[in-house]
Amino acid sequence: MTECRKIRPAERYAGKQGFTYDAGIARESVGATGLCMHLLTIPPGGRARAHKHATHETAIYQLSGRSVMYWGERLQYRMETEAGDMIYIPADMPHLPFNPGPGPCTAVIARTDPSEQESVVLLPDLEGLVP
Repeated sequence: MTECRKIRPAERYAGKQGFTYDAGIARESVGATGLCMHLLTIPPGGRARAHKHATHETAIYQLSGRSVMYWGERLQYRMETEAGDMIYIPADMPHLPFNPGPGPCTAVIARTDPSEQESVVLLPDLEGLVP
């Protein structure tokens, strides 16, 4: 029987992108079939690896702090965000977020991929394009 579930992030996992996430709603935790939602805190100076989410869209609500995200086929675009901003990342869009500081940056992240890390595709050839 399918049932409603309440999750309080208590476990953490290391993502391929280079960050540690607070586990939330996913196939792994509740048997989700169409979405994943978790919490991410990026420490000052923290930077992800260049990556994309194959065939899956991402929505982000930034709770606190500041962040910068480079995005585009060659990471040629730059987006600055702060607490209260909502960010949409289309499926298969290369991106690389980082926290310029001075404090931590926390966000709720949701994807149309029910698995925590299944759709993450690392793009090491783009790493050097971001200062």
